[in-house]
Amino acid sequence: MGKDSPRRKALFEAAEKIKGQVSGKEDRGFRVVITGKGGAGKTTLTALLAKLLNREGLNVLAVDEDPQINLPYALGIPPEVEIIPISRNLDYVEEKTGARPGEAWGVMLTLNPDVTDVVERFGLRTDDGINLLVMGSVVQAATGCLCPENALLDAIVRYISLRDGEVILMDTQAGVEHFGRALAQGFSQAVIITEPTFNALQVALHSAKLASQLGIPHIYLAVNKVRREEDRQKIQRLGGESLEAFEEIFYLPYDEEVLRTEPDVTPLLENPTPYVLEALKLKEALLRNS
Repeated sequence: MGKDSPRRKALFEAAEKIKGQVSGKEDRGFRVVITGKGGAGKTTLTALLAKLLNREGLNVLAVDEDPQINLPYALGIPPEVEIIPISRNLDYVEEKTGARPGEAWGVMLTLNPDVTDVVERFGLRTDDGINLLVMGSVVQAATGCLCPENALLDAIVRYISLRDGEVILMDTQAGVEHFGRALAQGFSQAVIITEPTFNALQVALHSAKLASQLGIPHIYLAVNKVRREEDRQKIQRLGGESLEAFEEIFYLPYDEEVLRTEPDVTPLLENPTPYVLEALKLKEALLRNS
């Protein structure tokens, strides 16, 4: 049988398929950036989507880029566990960039550090097998984009976008600043969360515009805390033709169970409420466009 014969190729492909089935891991993945106005509920939805995708048998890496650091607890990490984000791990920042935050302003630093070890060294794992990476944000305000922390975080996001065989959900800091730094490049889907208010929707529409400019092909709007039909109509009225920027719109009803169980979203999966059922529709859209 020749080296490149059709039969040999078929056997190789079959072996790879069987290997994937045995390991329980498929060599597929996609990247989703999740953003929205502060308080709109993006961390809760990120955690819930991570749980739902994990139950599909996919390898899920949840990335917390929000300085509030709420995603670990939403995923079930006990609140008493203190988590130090990577941006505050000064030894690692210095190791990778050559500069220690707050101590070496103006010195030469590596803008493209090798961070291929970051998940293995600092990744956490939830009880149900979700990988978690807590990035944090810049420690000192108004330091500019050339500070060691920013150089490291930018490199981490670039590296994350290259990892194979994982579904990566990145919970970003509130607003659209991360889009301005092009941290969403390499992500194929964006979920933008809003409440049925004018201010929150304006942030969402601006985020959608920037996501499109970055080349993200699939952009969804998730309207959270919907209490009545008037809320849906309000979004349609305020958004108008601008809503055409979104591939699909999902209306997540206000749910007292979210407040009762917070911060952990795990109990929400035991008896799915209308909120969870709408999140399931969003999950299916993510899978469909992966």
